[in-house]
Amino acid sequence: MPASTPVASPPTAQVAGTAAFSKFMHILQLVADTSDPMTIAELSKLSGYPRPTVYRTVAALLAERLLAEHPHTGKLTLGPRLIQLASRSWGRSELRLAAVEALKQLRDVTGETVHLAVPNGQHMVYIEKLESPSAVQMNSRIGTNVSLHSTAVGKAYLAMLDRESQQAVLETLPQPLPHYMPNTVKDLKALRGVLEQVRQRGWSVDDEENEAGIYCFGAPIFGRNGMPVAAISVSTLRFRQKPDPETAYVAPLLQACRAISQRLAETPALSSADML
Repeated sequence: MPASTPVASPPTAQVAGTAAFSKFMHILQLVADTSDPMTIAELSKLSGYPRPTVYRTVAALLAERLLAEHPHTGKLTLGPRLIQLASRSWGRSELRLAAVEALKQLRDVTGETVHLAVPNGQHMVYIEKLESPSAVQMNSRIGTNVSLHSTAVGKAYLAMLDRESQQAVLETLPQPLPHYMPNTVKDLKALRGVLEQVRQRGWSVDDEENEAGIYCFGAPIFGRNGMPVAAISVSTLRFRQKPDPETAYVAPLLQACRAISQRLAETPALSSADML
């Protein structure tokens, strides 16, 4: 799956007096979005901040254990305090409590990797992943941002939005759409056609659109208000896909999504912002 691409342009503080906090968050996001530990020089280049600014920001984040520094290379990774905070948040998540058993059952029934994702601006972000028991597994990881237009989870979520909300999201997507693989949807007109098909049948596919050799099926999870708040995908390798995928993958996927949606319907109304 294509790695998420760090945003080079520094963000602008949305609230007066929070510029320093915005810098902290931008540095943390860059470290989180890369698969390998990063150097100060790399952070300076990707963030657009002068190196002295990055040094000061990193020093503060290291002091708070939000970043960690390798003792020999000096390269930076997410720190133990940040991981601890994220773990506590996810452990108390309403979505996790509603989804955990259904996700395990889905993984066990299909024998394939299962992802749970929620919307995050122009992307979906994986907040849970249950690995296939197979020796050949996917490279995706929790916390990864993936594109809306090229993934099963993204298309499943987008397709079920009301027309106004869907249009608002589509207008924020980069033009032309990022083209990862030969099968990736290339423009908004084609994407709208795909979303209409997904809306009609209730589930989506990623036919090697995001990563070579990977075929995914996706379906939405709905909150109490009937709006999509998350999506699940079942991901299989093309060479081991079963001959009747609708029975092998789609049917148990839809069953899991219905079960989770029902659990959420029994709790106070939730939006996607409450899912993380």
